[in-house]
Amino acid sequence: MRITIDRAACSGHARCAAAAPELFRLDDDGYALPLDTEVPAELEQAAHDGETACPERAVTLR
Repeated sequence: MRITIDRAACSGHARCAAAAPELFRLDDDGYALPLDTEVPAELEQAAHDGETACPERAVTLR
């Protein structure tokens, strides 16, 4: 599973990072940065939590 961030849709609420700080990094302006690796199996639920927390649905899992 990989995390994809639609940077054009992200509004910088940082809810993904609040829900799963171990997976979501933020840039200096508070916008989500994509994770460059596969999500470890033990963090898949956290990835789903971060995806669900995004009000713009800028986070998708593949």
